[in-house]
Amino acid sequence: MWPWEHAAVGYVCYSIVSRLLSGEPPDGDPVLALAVGTQFPDVVDKTLSWGLGVFPTGYAAGHSVLVSVPVGVALVAAAARGTQRRVAVAFVFGHWSHVATDVLVTLRGGGDPEWGIALWPIVDREPYGDDLGLGRGLVYFAEYLADVARSDVQTLLVVHLGLTALTVALWLVDGAPGLHALGARVRWFARTVRSR
Repeated sequence: MWPWEHAAVGYVCYSIVSRLLSGEPPDGDPVLALAVGTQFPDVVDKTLSWGLGVFPTGYAAGHSVLVSVPVGVALVAAAARGTQRRVAVAFVFGHWSHVATDVLVTLRGGGDPEWGIALWPIVDREPYGDDLGLGRGLVYFAEYLADVARSDVQTLLVVHLGLTALTVALWLVDGAPGLHALGARVRWFARTVRSR
């Protein structure tokens, strides 16, 4: 899945769970943590695989439930003693939603779930046939753009634009959470840089 798809699925699920548990839409800092969490497995594994050659594929420790579950539980437990518990929960929710969607994404094409993605190091994935380094992402993106260009209008609207449109609409209905918090973080960073 693409980064924006992980962010979209994570946000839609988090918003629904937030409303079910608290009756309120998600808010600021937790939404920022959720966004980071939805990208975390790929930032870790793709960097260590494509960039540094540590893993033979882009699915390893960051995607493994054998790593993400104990680390996530520990993170939430540690944060429960502080004031940032909701932020930790949102990050872990995003991380776990990323892993779940990578396992289940093959269902949209009629395939079976790819459980092996989440079972590193018990299940080894077939190494890449060629070493493209970080350029692998560009190759995959070019293939994605070619798929979009070949799509009929219905597929384009439903598959490629539908999830994005749904997510943006829900985010706006929720009050655009995270936007103010992001602006505050950017202003803080700018002040910090200027003061040095």
